[in-house]
Amino acid sequence: MKKLKLKLHEAIFEADTKQGRWFDISLIVLIVLSIILVMIESDDRILPKADKWLTAAEWVVTILFTIEYILRIWIIERPKKYIFSFYGIIDLLSILPTYIGIFFAGTQMLLVLRSLRLLRIFRVLKLTRYVNESSVLWQALYAGRNKIGVFLFAILILITILGTVMYMIESPYNQGFRSIPESIYWAVVTLTTVGYGDIAPVTAFGKFVAGLIMILGYAIIAVPTGIVTSELAREARLKTPTNTQVCSACLKDDHDDDARHCSHCGNNLSL
Repeated sequence: MKKLKLKLHEAIFEADTKQGRWFDISLIVLIVLSIILVMIESDDRILPKADKWLTAAEWVVTILFTIEYILRIWIIERPKKYIFSFYGIIDLLSILPTYIGIFFAGTQMLLVLRSLRLLRIFRVLKLTRYVNESSVLWQALYAGRNKIGVFLFAILILITILGTVMYMIESPYNQGFRSIPESIYWAVVTLTTVGYGDIAPVTAFGKFVAGLIMILGYAIIAVPTGIVTSELAREARLKTPTNTQVCSACLKDDHDDDARHCSHCGNNLSL
């Protein structure tokens, strides 16, 4: 039984082995298939024609994900660690709606059931677990969190000032700028170069200021990109060779290639 658990742990939790790679590829295919099914079911033109096939396919996918969920709980030494982890909750949310549908019958519960079934879209979050480079991107974002935070705070101050200025310029002549909050909303839309067009300046000075904000928006877009890019380059330089081996006790990964014990809890990785 212990050998079986070790083999399953190697296939399910690790991606450096042949079995692990095939398992990850199979899960990615299932996740993508599940998301496609959710999208098809949202189209009332297709659903009546293929309802039985879609239901059967959804049950097959749900049962496979349920087996995966149960195996993950059975394999690890501390099941609660996985159950209450981020991915554990996502895995549960991705299979619950289909089973909940068994207990909700009748036309009165159709709207509730439909909204619950949308929770299956959480399966797409499982994809990040099977992309090794996602950890590098996350580390770069985490390392640059202070710079990004300062940048966002500066943007909030900027749009508040710009919105207030546009309110002072346009409010006497334009009903669109009825308040400072609405003017700030316009500043956000303009600075991000989205440009809905529901509110627009009518005065010459207001149009001039709007043009400056649009140009400023293009310049600002480059700032967070530069921050993340520099952090990615730094992470690439500092990163030591690691593998995808997952600790069976605490579920931590990203261990050094020559590590024999978990760097987080000290558990023996060879067990």
